[in-house]
This record gives sequence, structure tokens and C-alpha cells, in this order.
Amino acid sequence: MSLQTLIEQATNPPESGSAASSPFTTDSFDASVMSTYGRFPLALERGAGCRVWDTQGREYLDFVAGIATCTLGHAHPAMVEAVTRQIQKLHHVSNLYYIPEQGELAQWIIQNSCADRVFFCNSGAEANEAAIKLARKYAHTVLDIEKPIILTANASFHGRTLATITATGQAKYQKYFDPLVPGFHYVNYNDISAVEAAISELDEGDYRVAAILIEPLQGEGGVRPGDVEYFQKLRQICDDTGILLMFDEVQVGMGRSGKLWGYEYLGVEPDIFTSAKGLGGGIPIGAMMSKKFCDVFQPGEHASTFGGNPFACGVALAVCQTLERENILQNVQDRGEQLRSGLRAIAAKYPHHLTEVRGWGLINGLELAADIPLTAADVVKAAINEGLLLVPAGPKVVRFVPPLIVTEAEINTALKLLEKALATVTA
Repeated sequence: MSLQTLIEQATNPPESGSAASSPFTTDSFDASVMSTYGRFPLALERGAGCRVWDTQGREYLDFVAGIATCTLGHAHPAMVEAVTRQIQKLHHVSNLYYIPEQGELAQWIIQNSCADRVFFCNSGAEANEAAIKLARKYAHTVLDIEKPIILTANASFHGRTLATITATGQAKYQKYFDPLVPGFHYVNYNDISAVEAAISELDEGDYRVAAILIEPLQGEGGVRPGDVEYFQKLRQICDDTGILLMFDEVQVGMGRSGKLWGYEYLGVEPDIFTSAKGLGGGIPIGAMMSKKFCDVFQPGEHASTFGGNPFACGVALAVCQTLERENILQNVQDRGEQLRSGLRAIAAKYPHHLTEVRGWGLINGLELAADIPLTAADVVKAAINEGLLLVPAGPKVVRFVPPLIVTEAEINTALKLLEKALATVTA
């Protein structure tokens, strides 16, 4: 079945099946589900390609993609086929046994990256937790560091577990969750002198810097790309000192940047890197990859019950193969250039409201002026009213992360809808 057929079916869905089913209400939802999200008043129930529909039947152009997750959009034929095939075959066993789909996915990643080994889990936070544990064991067993420290960047985001919110250099995510996990220190992003100073200051007594965990492009921190020179100097520092260089590619990896991995933009290879979000195209899966020299885990030292199960790996492999077969990275590069060009043209019309457009491929940010009351959430709400879904990246940056299959026409439509939204909120 083609994507166009699926879009037509989603546009004209069959009549609702069960008359006994209760209609959805936000009140019943809020009464049952913990309030861990500040949700927009929108309930989505189906999608196809780059479009989704709410429970009232209204159509939206989706430039959120599950927050940079739905690589192939919604109901892509390759995923539909992979989900159907794998769920009918075998969906879960245990990592006590060999799982062929897991091995095949790991081999694809290794063949298409600088990695030698892969560990599978369920999310980006878990992948970063695995990287933190691997770095700590390497520090103790190879570098002979009694109290290892991991450097991370201010304005970073690495997850919601206790260790990963500690690694995250944003106090707002850490409030009320102390005592935090020891062993992390923050430096400014794209500031090599701050890294050098921290290494010098922290290397005292039993303490030493063992690893640097950093995003090639900061997503939640405002869509801020890394400087090539900064990352190349980081790689040199790590080579000279034995410090591990670890990249969080959870948001920017799997083609989102226009290259398969964000590190390819920077001309350096990490020792350890993580992936999730786009890896499964919306099916939960995470991965931590490493070079062979720092693969020091032994049986029983780390694990994941659901990690690398046949279902998730079978679907993720279909996503990877579709990216390759359909040359989707070229589309990401072309549509990213088109989107940034259009955003810059819009920004020129609002010089007092919009200050900068930045990003790689199909992860882009539109920054609002700091001295105006308008927020990214205000723009997002206005865009929803126009039929366009966007997502903030902090209080002053609007993020654009559509599915990687987005078309030229859909980019043009999104830009027109954005202009309508901006006309409303700046009136």
C-alpha cells in the first residue's frame, strides 16, 4: 500500500466502530494521567505522512514529528509492513538468548557509523545512562580514576532519569530532585577555554575528568549547532589525555541533521555515542554505541529487559534501510535549505520580533527577540490555530522538526501557515 493511499484513508476514515466506546474528553484524561506535561488543548488520533488529525477531524501539518522522532512520518508503508510482519513472528523474548533482529540492526549501525559495539535499550535517557556507566567503569578499570568526573555543557539536555538530569546543564530540570548524582561538572557550550580550565581545576587528588558528554547540536538548549573548531579541539584534548569523548545524538542523529550522524558535520569521531528518537521512527528503542577499546562491560554489569527486543529492532531496521534505499538524507538536506531560506525571509519581515534562524538539515530554530514579551509557546499556540504543529526549544526558540520525508510543497505550506500565526501574535 502506498503512502498516498494511507493519506487518503486517514483523510476519509471509516465510521467509528463501537457505539459503546466513550467519547474522549480532556477532563477524563487529566483526572487519570499524571500532570507531567503542560499539554496543548489538542487530542490527536490518526496520521499519515506529515499530516495528523485530531479527535474532531481537523487536519494539521506536523512539524513536531513526536519531537524529532517520527523519521518516516506517520503510517509509512515500510513501518506498517515491518510492524505487521514482526508482531506476527516474534515480538519479545529475552536477552538471555540471541536475537537475530538485534544482531542485524547492530551490524547496520556499525557498517554506517564509527561504532564497533552496540547496546540496545528503550529510550535516549537509558542510552545516556548506559554511556555514563560505561565511562565510569572505564575510568575505574582503565584510567585508574577513583572519583571520575564527566563534563557536560550548560543548556544541554540528556534525559529525565536522576543521572541524566544531573548531566543536563539546566537547573529547571533539576529543581526538587536533589540530592543529585555526584560526578558531573558544567562548562559553556562551544567554549574550549572553559573545557581546558575545568580539566585543570578538577584534576586534584582522587578526582579527575574521565569523559566529556556533549551534543553535536543542542536541541532543547535552543537548536544551537556545535562549532567545528571547538569539537576538533575537544577531540584533540581527549586524544592527548585519555578522556573519553561521548556524543549525545538522541535528537540530531539518524539523519535529522542531513547526515546520518551529527558528528559527521564536525569532522570528528566520538568514542561513545547514543541514539534513540528517530532510530525506531516512533517505536521505542535506544542505543549506546562505542569503539572497541572502551567496551568494558561484562555480563551482569548492565542490562535492559525490553532493550533490543525483536519487535523494536525489526521495525528500526526497516527505518534504517528505508533511509538508505530512498535516499532520504538528500531530501533532508534539500528541504532543510528550503526551510531555513523561508524562515530567514519571514524573519526579515519581523526584525523587531525575530532575531536568528539556525540549524542543520531538518532540525531548525527560529529565535525570538529577548526584549519582547512574545514567547515560543505563544507562537506555537497561534500556529496550532492555523493548522501547523511546532514545538518550543526553550522560552524563546521555536523548533521545526518535521518528518524526514517532508515535501517541497509541505515546507511551503508550513511557511505560509507560520506567517499567518506570526501576523496574529505580533498584531
